[in-house]
Amino acid sequence: MSLPLKIALRYLKSKKAHNAVNIISIISICGVVVTTAALVCVLSVFNGFSGVIQGRLAQLDPQIAVCPSHGKTIADGDSVVQAVSKIAGVEKAMPVLEDQALAIYADYQMPIRLKGVPVNYHELNAIDSTIIDGNYTLKDDVSNFAVVGIGPAMNLRLKAGSILMLQFYAPRRVGRVNVANPIDAFMSDSLFVSSVFQVQQNTYDQDLIFVPIDFARNLFDYETEATQIELKLKPNANEKTVMKRLESALGPNYQVKNRLMQQSESFRMVNVEKWVTFLLLSFIMIIATFNVISTLSLLIIEKDESIATFQNLGATRQQITRIFVAEGWFISMLGAVLGIVLGLLLCLGQQNFGWLKLGADPSQVIVNAYPVQVVWSDILIVLLLVAGIGFVTSLVTSTIMRRRLR
Repeated sequence: MSLPLKIALRYLKSKKAHNAVNIISIISICGVVVTTAALVCVLSVFNGFSGVIQGRLAQLDPQIAVCPSHGKTIADGDSVVQAVSKIAGVEKAMPVLEDQALAIYADYQMPIRLKGVPVNYHELNAIDSTIIDGNYTLKDDVSNFAVVGIGPAMNLRLKAGSILMLQFYAPRRVGRVNVANPIDAFMSDSLFVSSVFQVQQNTYDQDLIFVPIDFARNLFDYETEATQIELKLKPNANEKTVMKRLESALGPNYQVKNRLMQQSESFRMVNVEKWVTFLLLSFIMIIATFNVISTLSLLIIEKDESIATFQNLGATRQQITRIFVAEGWFISMLGAVLGIVLGLLLCLGQQNFGWLKLGADPSQVIVNAYPVQVVWSDILIVLLLVAGIGFVTSLVTSTIMRRRLR
């Protein structure tokens, strides 16, 4: 360790001659500690919410979805299923057809999203684990069934297993509208309701209803078309590798998306909020470092005699400046290390004990306490931020010293 660093470290540990300088030094370090800990905790909470969202979406979102690059549907979805099923790493591939329709049950009606899927669709995702009423089934030996989201179930006042059928209406895609009989402009059909599901995500719960794909194709006047092909990968398959194979095999007319890409808007919103909060806390961190500059200014004034002694012993202005620049670095980095340790301890406590609860009815939320997930890249970013601010602080300190040593 060089002599300026040794002296700076001694100044940091030693008691100052004036008690006010001691108090301001402690306040400076505490300001950096608290702000750094806040950064670690806030970023970890946003990571926790992202993890919760991803985990919930994974129940119904396919691992990979193949969508048309242009237009609404894939012309021959069944043929595309056969093609992608042969690609290494793909375990299952299924066509789905989704479109808007009108659902009517008794005296109630609402616009819904109707998603036609194969009868073994539960083998591709975990839809059967989200059932809260009835038993998951789309078809038996007698008839077809609908699996209804909690939103339509509540709005239409329906229950699983009811003897009353759920009616669906969709506009005809081809043909002319008969003004004298407008009802002919709609295709219609009906199903019994086998079950009600709830994912606790508005994307699915609000207006989604699952039906057999043959039923959906008949209602929307399609034959072999599909709006997308949903894939499940083999346990040891590499997602990125399989996606590259799919893109190469299918060409530019198709888009290949993983779960994050399918829900890019949701995750983009969380990330924007995360980094906007990070930016605001960074400004608070900058304000907190003003205390460090104040501390160094008072320390420079207090050490006038020591500075004169160093000069008499032959120390150059550059060497003396380095002492106080190093002092600023030590204060910033000490605060950063203590703040990161404190932040990690708080995150660990929140994970294990759930100290901070969400202010909502526990039965209406996915988690009762704020979720926390520590990402080490965020810790590194926080450390670099404090180091960068410490560097600016050292530049200000060096300017003060140069003026004082003239």
